[in-house]
Parts: sequence; structure tokens; C-alpha cells
Amino acid sequence: RRLWLTASGGPFLRTESARLAAVTPEQACAHPNWVMGRKISVDSATLMNKGLEVIEASFLFQADRRRIEVVVHPQSVVHSLVEYVDGSVLAQLGNPDMRTPIAHALSYPERIDAGVEPLDLFGVGALSFERPDLERFPCLRLAYEALDAGGAAPIVLNAVNEVAVARFLEGAMPFTAIPEMVERVLSRLDGLMVNSLDDVLSADAEARRMAREQFATLVN
Repeated sequence: RRLWLTASGGPFLRTESARLAAVTPEQACAHPNWVMGRKISVDSATLMNKGLEVIEASFLFQADRRRIEVVVHPQSVVHSLVEYVDGSVLAQLGNPDMRTPIAHALSYPERIDAGVEPLDLFGVGALSFERPDLERFPCLRLAYEALDAGGAAPIVLNAVNEVAVARFLEGAMPFTAIPEMVERVLSRLDGLMVNSLDDVLSADAEARRMAREQFATLVN
């Protein structure tokens, strides 16, 4: 019936919205649960990582976007869930350690010991879930909109986000400008279609060019 993707909410889940413009790259990369690269850490802080996963899931499983839900789960113990037509839900749980999914991908269909500590349910104690706030996390909203728009929109979304995150990590623009840049370019490149790999590469290049152009207007 539905696919559920869990998001921790990143380091700014409870941060006042008025303070987000002043957060630093170091703060954005200080994920409370995961140890990841800088770019994906910023994507986790904006929830763009979850937006991209929604798009991926839609294509991988041929699932309508209305059947793909994102749920904020701050403990990062439940990593995904599948809901069935009988009302039951199966969840995949584990400690938040990237070695687990990497080892699974490398050894599939076997399971190997990746050095990750077993999940201690007594230590975890309780699990909580909440709806994502699309005003606090506009990148997730933009990802859903790009998926709905189809064509080159998901390509544009990803390309502009990469440019925007790089500029933020350089200290060249504020954290809150990331979704603003993405939204501006998406609105200007609306309607681009893709029918070949060349179309994909062209859309990606044009999105990056326009993102750099928008960067100049955002910081001046």
C-alpha cells in the first residue's frame, strides 16, 4: 500500500526557524546520529536527501508519489517501512551506522558482520515519529513538486542542490538560500523534457549554469 522513508530531521529539527539563516557549515555537518560526508550531511539537514530518496523510490518501485511517505524519526533506528494492504507494517531497524547498508550492498544476498554493534532495544527504550514540516524543510516539498512535474525537473533539482550545497559549504551563502536557489531555477527551467542521455546531461549542465547565475543575485 505505501512505502515509508524515515528521516532523522538532522541537527536543526528543533532549531528556531529565525536562526537557520545564521547556521554554519560545521553546525550543518554535525549530524546527531550519523557520521557521513559533508554534502550528504547538509542534505540531511535540509531533508533534500529524503526528497531524492522519494524520487528514487518512485522510479525503482514504479510507485506513485502518493504511496511514498516521509516520516521524521529522530532516533534513526527505523530506517524504512513497508505498509501492506492488510494494515500490517514491516520495519527495518538497526543502529545508525553506514557500515550496515554498505555491507548489505556489497554482500547481497548474504549478510556479513560489518563490525556494527547489535541493536539494544532496551537501550533505545522508545521510538517517536512525526510528520515533516514542509515550511521548515522546503527542500522536501520541492522534491515532491519536481517528481510531480516530471521531465527534467528531478535532474534540475539535484543539479542545483549540488551547486547550492557546495556554495554553502564554502561559506559563500546562507543555509536558507539552498532551497531558495533550487526553487528559483526549477521555476525557470519548467517544462524541460528528457528522452535520451544527452537530454539528461544537457538539463544537468543548464541547471548548474543557471544556479551559478542565481548565486550571483542571491549574495549581491
